[in-house]
Amino acid sequence: MPELPEVRAHAERLTAEFGGASLDRFRPISFTVLKTIAPPAEEAIGQRLHRFSTRGKLLRIEFDTVNFVVHLMQGGRLRPDEKQSAKPRGGQARWVFDDGRALLLTEAGTEHRAGVWVESREGPEAEILTDLGPDADTITVAHLSEALGARSMRVHGFLRSQSGTAGLGRRCANEVCHRARLSPFSTTTKLTETDAVALHTAIGAVIDESLVFERGNDEMVASKDRPGQVHNRTGEPCPVCGDVIREVAYNRYTVNYCATCQTDGKVLADNTTSKFLK
Repeated sequence: MPELPEVRAHAERLTAEFGGASLDRFRPISFTVLKTIAPPAEEAIGQRLHRFSTRGKLLRIEFDTVNFVVHLMQGGRLRPDEKQSAKPRGGQARWVFDDGRALLLTEAGTEHRAGVWVESREGPEAEILTDLGPDADTITVAHLSEALGARSMRVHGFLRSQSGTAGLGRRCANEVCHRARLSPFSTTTKLTETDAVALHTAIGAVIDESLVFERGNDEMVASKDRPGQVHNRTGEPCPVCGDVIREVAYNRYTVNYCATCQTDGKVLADNTTSKFLK
């Protein structure tokens, strides 16, 4: 799933290309993609597109009085739509502008979990935004420490949860834990203030470095093509200490780590029922 750096860079590219255009029509191609009925999507017709912004992993398309909030989920992409075919492959929704250009939300696969919400710029946020913590690149050390102590869970899960801090996913969580020299299975309530500072510093560094990479691309690239020290690097040497990068594999994702850098040399058992290092 695209994370904050990928979505932020994509929002910047889309603003540069479509900012200032007026919306001619909006078409939800899939009957499940539009998640709200008020305010109506039609309210944006004729309004000027101010910019694309982000909240966590979500894209926000800002018009005069309403915003569209887009959740890409795992396989969703929002791209310029040159063909504007009646039945685009994977097509979920289309925004057509007064100059004839269009944007198409597509989603690969069969689950079709991507969604679009409409919110008033003067009213409450879209429901999907209400439970998000601060964006990962804006959270303070104090707020991070408070969120870590509020609920006992593994730090890797905390980073991905979106309620403590928003915008990080599997790749960034792997990279942040490695950068902070913390076991991905450390318990949040047992972390010290020094650990919280290290985690905060690592979050900032990973996001900054990721943004530099993403801004150098014309579009989002696959996770495997994004730079990193441990994510998707199983079996490769750690660039910090030279130890082999290891993994704990789950059905839907993999936690990567370096035992020397993060777990005092202890190797975590690679199955979901093990007692992980706390």
